[in-house]
Amino acid sequence: MAYQINDDCTACGTCIDECPVEAISEGDIYVIDPDVCTDCGACADVCPVEAIHPA
Repeated sequence: MAYQINDDCTACGTCIDECPVEAISEGDIYVIDPDVCTDCGACADVCPVEAIHPA
């Protein structure tokens, strides 16, 4: 089950560098592609506002 980014996202960019499969896209609120996400949780571990959670 892929991770999701909620509306608390501040688009800081911290999670993008942590994703080993480049599943995160930039925007006003970042988005994780569920077809690419491997559910590793690396992005959630580094999110400073805790906006990333398992779906």
